Order: sequence, then structure tokens, then C-alpha cells
Amino acid sequence: MSDLIKVIEVFLTQIVTYLNSFGYAGVVIGMTIESACIPLPSEIIMPMAGFMAYQGSITLFGAAVAGTVGNVIGSLAAYFAGRALGEEFIFKYFGWFISRKEFNMAQRWFDKYGEAAIFISRILPVIRTFISLPAGIAGMDVKKFTLYTLLGSFPWCYALAYIGYVLGENWQSIRKYGHDLDIVIIAIIGLIGAWWLWHKMKDYRESRTQMNRKD
Repeated sequence: MSDLIKVIEVFLTQIVTYLNSFGYAGVVIGMTIESACIPLPSEIIMPMAGFMAYQGSITLFGAAVAGTVGNVIGSLAAYFAGRALGEEFIFKYFGWFISRKEFNMAQRWFDKYGEAAIFISRILPVIRTFISLPAGIAGMDVKKFTLYTLLGSFPWCYALAYIGYVLGENWQSIRKYGHDLDIVIIAIIGLIGAWWLWHKMKDYRESRTQMNRKD
């Protein structure tokens, strides 16, 4: 069981090492990837950035700013992809890693709340990652899109970084209980990973089937 805990600690250490090697730029890069519809959860990147702040290599406020900058850059990349390529092209050539179901969820959210959805969705799981695509496809004003993304992203990034900072202060006490929960943690991670792969493959097959029917 201790070996399993060590695997988790090594994994988290590698993330922190990567972020530390690049400093603020590492946080920007990680959050840019996440916001460009590529599955790299901010729920991992920003708490790790907060842990870096606890270690003193960066500041908590700086981590939140770096995460926000990355969010804006990645969101603009997805926005312009949606605006230039359109929904059909995106799912024909990139449907293997962009979930149709999750995109449709973001699309419905955007249709219901309009431009305000860009601000609100930045604190919502899944939708926050994909909301930029329907905004771009709809041709939303890019200045408003950027402003709402900026305003909505900072509180989310700061909150996640603060969690990492607080966990850093209490890491030793968390580890004391973690040794009794390692099997549960590994099982959950494994199940989530298996579900994610199955979910992506299912959505991809469904998207390809729909595209073939249209053709």
C-alpha cells in the first residue's frame, strides 16, 4: 500500500517539478492547454500552482494571474478555431478528442444565457472548457469575449490556487490519513480514467456515425 502512495506522490511531485522549472510560464502553459479544449484539468494545475506558492517559488496572487492569462490565451485559441472552422469541420477532423456531448452541453448553455454564459461558465466543470467554441461559432464580439473570460477566470484560478496553498500547509496531516485510503484513491483514479477513455471513444463513434449519415 505504501508503494501506491509513493506512486501518487511521485506523480504530484513531477507536476510540481515541471511547474517550478518554468515558474509562472508553466502555469500559463498548463492553463492554456486546458482552456483550448485539451483535457488537462485546471483542478490539477492550479492547486499545484498554489502549492508552489506555499513553497515560496511564486506568489499566490501571481499564480492566479498566470492561470487567468493562460485561460484567456487558450480560450481565444478555441474561440478563433470555432469562428474560422465551424462546428462541422471541427468534429469531422478533431472529434476524436473533443466530446460532442460536452460541446452540445456548452452550446445549450450559450444559447440559453448568451454572452453572459462566458462569464458564468468559467466556474463550471466541463462547460468552462468548451464554451469558447460555440462563442466563436456564433461570432460573439471578441472584445466582450475576452473581457468576460478574464473576469470569470480569475476567481476560479485564485480559488483553486488557494486550495493548493492551504493543502500545502496541512500536507503532513493529510498524508497521515492518506495511507489508509490509498486503495480507494487508486481505484477511483482508475475508474475515472477508464470511464473517460470509454466516454471519449463512444462520443467519437457517435460523431462519426452522424457525419456519415449527413454525407
